[in-house]
Amino acid sequence: MKTSPNIGIVNALIRITCGLTIVAYFTAKLSRKPWCNSYLIMILMGAMKVAEGIVRYCPVTELYQKGQGMMNQNNSQQKQHNESQNNNQDNIKNPPSIPPELADSIKDALD
Repeated sequence: MKTSPNIGIVNALIRITCGLTIVAYFTAKLSRKPWCNSYLIMILMGAMKVAEGIVRYCPVTELYQKGQGMMNQNNSQQKQHNESQNNNQDNIKNPPSIPPELADSIKDALD
């Protein structure tokens, strides 16, 4: 599976900086209280942010973008559906006009 970067350079640098700060802070806390498992979870979350910054790919951002694309696609399909229904209703209310020459030839053919 080939992935392309979906976050910018500035965003990546911010993620690396915040991730390293979180890892350093909770590593220091873990050295004081090694029995506390929540510190390990926070260290893993910080490491995840560092990794996202290094590879410039965030799966949450990818999911959000796909969700927005799907919502836009659904909205455009619904608009097309509504427009086609409106066109059908307009055709029923106001049938398209037939040129008089064609109307005369149709009348002659039917008679």
